[in-house]
Amino acid sequence: MSASADQDEKTIRHSVWEDAQGLSIGVFACALGVVFLAHLGFLTGQTAGLALLLSYTLDISFGVAFFAVNLPFYWFAYKRLGLEFTIKSVLCVTALSIVVELIKPALQFDHLDPLLGVLAFGTLAGFGILAIIRHQGSLGGLGAVSLMVQDATGFRAGYVQQITDALIFAAALFFFPWQVVAWSVAGSIILNGIIAFNHRRDRYIAR
Repeated sequence: MSASADQDEKTIRHSVWEDAQGLSIGVFACALGVVFLAHLGFLTGQTAGLALLLSYTLDISFGVAFFAVNLPFYWFAYKRLGLEFTIKSVLCVTALSIVVELIKPALQFDHLDPLLGVLAFGTLAGFGILAIIRHQGSLGGLGAVSLMVQDATGFRAGYVQQITDALIFAAALFFFPWQVVAWSVAGSIILNGIIAFNHRRDRYIAR
């Protein structure tokens, strides 16, 4: 038996209840981060950024926009990453759409410094997404599409996501002052940095 096969047999699997609490905590942390960001009128990348952009410009709720924006991507997630991942992603997206709208009226700020706001968003959302990833879920988005583009063309998935984020922030420049976009980019860098430094499957034995 190979070392990798032996390691797979020893892999600790999450129970249903462990998945439920991990995904719930992750969604709640992300929802708090989004509320911080939305209060400042800032954006982020991926489908959450697109949903925020739509909510600001079309005067619709973030929850409705985020739920709708993610609908087309579930097919890609199913084809590339399987049924379990897709179901968990649908549940997480739906929960985040609802929880953000519940938290908004319950968490009000008389003043929120932009630096504190983007730090809170990046930290909360970064660790929230880590929790969701470690329980085999996601908050929808372009991850599965990016992987399929990589498989079909060889163009790396990370570059696809970076280009998408760049397009979202570029579009935001037509609607918002450059300072808003700059703060938004800073928050996105913090979030992605936390995920990049902490998401190591070889250091996390449960799945």
